[in-house]
Amino acid sequence: MDTLLAIEGLSKHFGAITAVDGIGFSVGRGEVLGFLGPNGAGKSTTMRMIAGYLPPDAGSIAVCGLDVARQPLAVKRRLGYLPEGAPTYGDMTPSSIMSFVADVRRFSRPDKRRRMEEVVERLHLGTVLHQPIDTLSKGFKRRVGLALALLHEPDVLILDEPTDGLDPNQKHEVRALLGELATDRAIIISTHILEEVEAICSRAIIIARGRIVVDATPADLLARSAYHNAVGLRLPPAQAALAQAALARLERVAGIEERQGQGGAELIAFPKPGAEILDSVRAAVREGGIAVDEIYVERGRLDEVFRELTAA
Repeated sequence: MDTLLAIEGLSKHFGAITAVDGIGFSVGRGEVLGFLGPNGAGKSTTMRMIAGYLPPDAGSIAVCGLDVARQPLAVKRRLGYLPEGAPTYGDMTPSSIMSFVADVRRFSRPDKRRRMEEVVERLHLGTVLHQPIDTLSKGFKRRVGLALALLHEPDVLILDEPTDGLDPNQKHEVRALLGELATDRAIIISTHILEEVEAICSRAIIIARGRIVVDATPADLLARSAYHNAVGLRLPPAQAALAQAALARLERVAGIEERQGQGGAELIAFPKPGAEILDSVRAAVREGGIAVDEIYVERGRLDEVFRELTAA
C-alpha cells in the first residue's frame, strides 16, 4: 500500500499538560481512518500538527513523503484540512471564498472554474452560492468548509467532525462522497459519532490521554464487545419469564440480560467465548412454544468498547 501519511513519536505539551504523548501511525492510499477519543484526548491537537497549524514538540510528520516542518508549502499542496467548526469569513459568500482560496493557490483560470464547479455540484452548494456565509445554516457552513478542503484535489484529507451539524440526508451524501474520494486518497476523520466509523471507515484509532490505545478495523473493535454475537429476542412481556428460563438451560449461553421496551420485552443471550448460539436459541423458542416478535444477532456495540478503552 502506498503510504501517504507517516507519523513517528509525535508529542505536544501545553505547559504542564501533555496533549499528545509520543504517538505514531501511518495511513495508506485508499484508507479511511477514524480518529476517535473523548474530549481532551488529543485528537484536534494531532490534526492541527499534521496540517502544520501547530508545531510538534517532538516527532515527525510526512505527507506524501514531504516533511511538514521542513517543506510546509509543498505539504499544503498535497493536503486538505477541514478544522473543527469549519471557520470561514462570514461576510464572504461561498463563491467568493472559493475564488479567493483558488487565487491564493494560484490556480489557472480554467482550473479554477472547473474545480469550483465540481465541488459546488458534489456538495450541493448551488442554492447558497451567493449568500453571505454568516446567514447559512450550520450544515451549509460545514459543506463550505469541506469544499475549501477539496478544492485543490489533495492526496490527503484531514477532516475534523465533517458531518457535524448535517441532517441525516446530508450525512449520507457526505459519507458517500468520502467513500468515492477514498479510492485514491488517504482520509483521516476525527469524529465522536461512532456510527460514522462503521459507515465509512476502513480502520479506527482510539486515543486517550494523548496516547493510542487501539488501532484496529471496525470489525475487530466490534468483536471486542461483550455484545458481539449475542442473540436478542423481542417478545410480549407475558412471554419473557418463559423465554428466560428456556435460554438459561442452554449450555452455550453464558448469561441473559432483560430489558423492558415500549410495548414489549427484550432479552439478550450472551454466548460463552467462541460459541455460536443463534440456532440453539431458535430451537429453544420453537420447542417451548414461545411467541417471539423478532430474533436478531448483535454485531457488537462500539460505544461499549469505546467506554472500556478510554475509561480513566
